Amino acid sequence: MPLFPPDFLDRLEYLSLLSKRVFAGQLMAQKRTRQLGSGVEFADHRQYDPGDDFRHLDWNLYARHGELLLKRFQEEEDLHIYLLLDASRSMSSGTPPKFDLARRVVAALAYIALADLDRVAVVAFAGGVVEEFPLTRGKGRILALLRFLENLDAGGTDTNLSNLVGEFLLRGRRAGLAAVVSDFYDPAGFQAPLSKLRHAGHEPHAVQLYDAKEADPGFLGDVELTDVETGRTEKRTVTEKDLRRYREAFDGFQKELATLCKGRGWGHTVSRADAPFDDLVLAMMRGANLVSG
Repeated sequence: MPLFPPDFLDRLEYLSLLSKRVFAGQLMAQKRTRQLGSGVEFADHRQYDPGDDFRHLDWNLYARHGELLLKRFQEEEDLHIYLLLDASRSMSSGTPPKFDLARRVVAALAYIALADLDRVAVVAFAGGVVEEFPLTRGKGRILALLRFLENLDAGGTDTNLSNLVGEFLLRGRRAGLAAVVSDFYDPAGFQAPLSKLRHAGHEPHAVQLYDAKEADPGFLGDVELTDVETGRTEKRTVTEKDLRRYREAFDGFQKELATLCKGRGWGHTVSRADAPFDDLVLAMMRGANLVSG
């Protein structure tokens, strides 16, 4: 099946019509900033300071009370959306590969944002930033973005979220929604880098993907295990007890990210790699987890 089949843009348009900016729900407040002068919606007053523009004075209030107060309004700003896409080797595993779903989800989120006149950038990462589609605006850019995603491959080295966040923040991004689409298999963990994103003013959203066989490998006996990112192999005999401990560890790992995000008020969506991309995006809009296939 092609990554972006002929009806893909129609499905994106349908998602865009459904979204109504819902998928970025927690950040909608960031689209509205208080500014002096004319705007969308009156917010409040502040005291006049020498040098302020007289055009912003509330003359009606002055006529009634003799107070020099300036009007402040809320104006809507573009939302900046950063889609951080894991392109490490572990994302190539699965049937279908996790990387296919990840790219379709990134395309859908980008389309929804571009249709809403927000600004979007896509950053592919592994051990650090490997490719980038720079900040752009307008639905007319979607075909170029789809080509960018089609040309990516999950051939990067080990996942390193700390390197990604460090390089990302060094580029001086304006605060916005930072959606990390990944399996989050980072040996150093995900709490510190996600927290660093938040401390820099971004709103993290974790989109956590996994393959069914990663949750439950189901094999027993003598096997040779290979780390897909490092290439390290290990021979061992897998028992029922080993499988049980593995499932418990995997479930614990999944719950750790969910608990972190819930506790900090960050968005979190989890999905198997064989779930339809539009179901996953709808789950993000509703603020729900999706574990299906």
